[in-house]
Amino acid sequence: MPLRSEKDIPVRERLIFALDVPTRDEAEKWVERLGDSVQFYKLGLEIFMAGGYSELIDWLREKGKKVFVDLKFFDVPETVQAAVRQLRHKKVEFATVHGNDAILSAAVREKNGIKILAVTVLTSLDNSDLKSLGFECNAEELVLSRAQRALGLGCDGVISSGLEASRLREDLGDSFLIVVPGIRPVENRLIRDDQKRIVSLEEAFENGADYIVMGRPIRQAENPRQKAEEFQQIIASIFSR
Repeated sequence: MPLRSEKDIPVRERLIFALDVPTRDEAEKWVERLGDSVQFYKLGLEIFMAGGYSELIDWLREKGKKVFVDLKFFDVPETVQAAVRQLRHKKVEFATVHGNDAILSAAVREKNGIKILAVTVLTSLDNSDLKSLGFECNAEELVLSRAQRALGLGCDGVISSGLEASRLREDLGDSFLIVVPGIRPVENRLIRDDQKRIVSLEEAFENGADYIVMGRPIRQAENPRQKAEEFQQIIASIFSR
């Protein structure tokens, strides 16, 4: 079975830029700087704590951009359900949820057009980290177990390392979304950071990813817009084969 995504997703939307910056002003400058090289933005906890998160979503939507709310909702089910309900009028594409069956089910009940992505195992964790947390299985087994449960509850997809994407596709099919963070170009593999389970852009898509999330490889480039455009060209070539 071919693992490469065949979903009807605009090619230039398959690259999601992680807008992990400390202020809303800096976030808006990055969007202006990247221009049409990026169409999809992930808003996580750092920019959430900067203030003006909801307004930033509106600003991005006015710019014609798509928005991924990556707050990894994890709380009692009623609270998670209420949080997802608050997003429904914001016209965001994705929202991440973490937790047990009751939490995931609560989010699904309120999605109303928002695609709910279940967090499986953070890409900053490896097998030794999982062992220290009390898990008796490896990362791949835990990702597969959590993904299978989440999809059965009605989630639209999962957040997963590209290392596990191929196993997810082989075992669970192609009817759900896989969004892969922890992307590191081959030339960046020797740079130490907090991501442990990493793959290259090409590996992620060949393993079955529908979308990839990139931040530092673009932000730290000498010319970020040019670098984002280079990545877009690579993605376009992958999906034109």
